Amino acid sequence: MSKGERDRARARRIVEHQKAQARRRTVTMWTSVSVVLVLVVAGLIGWGMLADQEKATAGALRTPAAAVDDGTAFAVGNGPVTVDVYEDFLCPICHVFENESGATLRQLATTGRITLRYHPIAILDRASNGTRYSTRSAAAAAAAAEGGKFSEYHDVLFANQPAEGSDGLDDARLVELGRSVGLNSTAFADAVTGRTYWSWAAKATDTASARGVTGTPTVHVDGKAITEPSGGPPRPATLEAAVAAAG
Repeated sequence: MSKGERDRARARRIVEHQKAQARRRTVTMWTSVSVVLVLVVAGLIGWGMLADQEKATAGALRTPAAAVDDGTAFAVGNGPVTVDVYEDFLCPICHVFENESGATLRQLATTGRITLRYHPIAILDRASNGTRYSTRSAAAAAAAAEGGKFSEYHDVLFANQPAEGSDGLDDARLVELGRSVGLNSTAFADAVTGRTYWSWAAKATDTASARGVTGTPTVHVDGKAITEPSGGPPRPATLEAAVAAAG
């Protein structure tokens, strides 16, 4: 074989090798694209199934018959001045507020000076390790209201408040606390374990947010936000003064 023939043969081998490499790159690229597409489709399917599951879990909106203020609150008393209290049952400052000012609020309500409206909301679900304690406790309070025991259950939830950052109380404990204040019916227990009022808790929270509530506790007296000069929740004297001014 002449030198020219050998050169042409070598050139053909180089070309064939390059073509083979190009084919392998093409196959690899489309295999990668196929894998990515499969993962994307699987992710979309999974997301859709999760969204459907969340919708099925939450269920249709059911509002307790006792709820007031567009179905988002529970009232104590019927005085001329309206006091709205937005609270999260996992919020430690809400617990402090209840210990300091809860008795004053109830006294103002029972003596006919105010209409006290409690708004249980769920803004601290992120602080219960995925158990959604804020939602579960707000929904349980709605179930208690349906059973005619909102105030009693409200107080016992704060008396047994779990630490922020914990798992919160489980559903069995929420049912047990209900029994301790006279909620002995299976309807209450079923509402807690069956997530009957989860959608209601979401609506109450969304409504509060739309009204400008960004934290808990938030206290409004006839629509005006009331705080201490330091910015903390109002103490008894501040509440008394605000109610007197509004009245």
